[in-house]
Amino acid sequence: MVLVSTHGEKDGGSDRTVYDFRGNLADKSKTGGWLAAGLGLGVELSERICVMGISMNLVTYLVQYLHIPSAKSATIVTNFMGTLNLLGLLGGFLADAKFGRYLTVAISATITAIGVVMLTLSTIIPSMRPPHCDDFRNLHHQCIEADGNQLALLYAALYTIALGGGGIKSNVSGFGSDQFDVSDPKEEKAMVFFFNRFYFGISLGSLFAVIVLVYIQDNVGRGWGYGISAGTMIIAVIILLCGTPFYRFKKPKGSPLTVIWRVILLAWKKRNHPYPSDPSLLNKYSEATVPFTEKLKCLDKAAIVDKENYNASDENKNNHWIVSTVTEVEEVKMVLKLIPIWSTCILFWTIYSQMTTFTIEQATFMKRNIGSFVIPSGSFSTFLFISILLFTSLNEKLFVPLVRRLTHNPVGITSLQRVGIGLVFSMAAMVAAAVIEKQRREHAVHNETMISAFWLVPQFFLVGAGEAFAYVGQLEFFIREAPEKMKSMSTGLFLSSLSMGFFVSSLLVSLVDEVTKRSWLRSNLNKGMLDNFYWLLAVLGLINFGVFLVFASRHQYKDMHFIGLNDSGEKELKTTNDVTAERLEEKITIEAMEGP
Repeated sequence: MVLVSTHGEKDGGSDRTVYDFRGNLADKSKTGGWLAAGLGLGVELSERICVMGISMNLVTYLVQYLHIPSAKSATIVTNFMGTLNLLGLLGGFLADAKFGRYLTVAISATITAIGVVMLTLSTIIPSMRPPHCDDFRNLHHQCIEADGNQLALLYAALYTIALGGGGIKSNVSGFGSDQFDVSDPKEEKAMVFFFNRFYFGISLGSLFAVIVLVYIQDNVGRGWGYGISAGTMIIAVIILLCGTPFYRFKKPKGSPLTVIWRVILLAWKKRNHPYPSDPSLLNKYSEATVPFTEKLKCLDKAAIVDKENYNASDENKNNHWIVSTVTEVEEVKMVLKLIPIWSTCILFWTIYSQMTTFTIEQATFMKRNIGSFVIPSGSFSTFLFISILLFTSLNEKLFVPLVRRLTHNPVGITSLQRVGIGLVFSMAAMVAAAVIEKQRREHAVHNETMISAFWLVPQFFLVGAGEAFAYVGQLEFFIREAPEKMKSMSTGLFLSSLSMGFFVSSLLVSLVDEVTKRSWLRSNLNKGMLDNFYWLLAVLGLINFGVFLVFASRHQYKDMHFIGLNDSGEKELKTTNDVTAERLEEKITIEAMEGP
């Protein structure tokens, strides 16, 4: 029997120590690995099917069946998606501070299943919808909009799904990684291989949602479409619970969010304290595991030891609610230094959100048939996911290796360069969207003809390409730049940028609707000027890109502090990745010389 544990920690436990469901050290031969990770991450596959199947086609339901104006419908969708991603922070906090990842995922998946069942009921109960509106009344804007009572169950369902989805999204990948022992090269390799295949799998799940489920929603019935999603999530919960004996569990170690607000609170309380004459007088300066920096000096006051506690027992100096350590302060500084880049990532997701709202609405005013078969509007987002899969594969198999050869850098393309490329693609997408929408409206108004909905493919394709770069770049940036003890913050920061992107979209739609007197964004797109809204996003994207370049040029990666000598004997900065690659090459060479 092989037990999975790490010894030598002063506190009696390590971040790598894992247990079985009985609380004993996990038996490596009976727990974890592909089976356990697959059972657990099946929940994420079901969550993706549910959320994509809902969000990619919800705007058409709101406009066509509930008779809600187009701008308001778009806001409902983006608020739902923004809340889902924002609640990921709450899910991560609860898992780190109290419940652990497994219990949080199990509870969240159950909540999601309940939410999808509620959504199904809201679409099949006749009293939850306004009276049917015929073509004449629809043309003359005489349809009766759903009232508050009819929307109550819909809103309750959406935000129940958001609560559960946020908990799943922020913890399930971490729970999957817990099933592998990274200190074992064989298991570490299996983990990397598994996550590569899993990402491809959940992308296929998204395709299933937008092709199959959207078709069922439009042609068979919303109740059937959402009912299948509910059944999928219920099955996933049952499978997750059945796999309990096979999982490896890690005990919650406390949330980094607690450390962050505690340091800020102590710095505020001690704001009137004078700085010590020397930084070495700060609490546990000599024991710091992170280099001391002069930036954001105001936070250093959290580590000032009060005079009454200076000669006190170590109990006071170790009380984190009285005084922080230099390590804690510096880790908080590292997180705060990520905020400028984080802020410039928000607009990408604002542009992305248009693919789930106005672009889908555009498709309803375009020719969508192939022969006698009519493609559902929401299914055109298939091209978005195809583009994501295509460019994700091309990045790793073609683009990154090519850049490595040209730059002789093992990293190939940096995380911020990925983000920048993603921002450029998003701007190009909005330009393409504006041009196509203007042509669509002119054909509809002047020629009374509809152009093919396949003209929407360029904007889907460009946003998908942008996501393939921006998604990976943002996640890699936050993971690498976050402090070692705050790695869970990386997912939180990433999810919060998505969340803010959707909320900014809601805000922009409301502001534009108010300023333009509802002349740009109308339920009948032929009488609106949606192309102007797309041009506005393109201009905002350009401004945002300029700000991003300023912040990116000033950012120094956390691990760029190794000094080496190049071929000319000159000093140069080396990243941790450079050093790791060199050490790996040395190890391989030595092993080859020693023989088998």
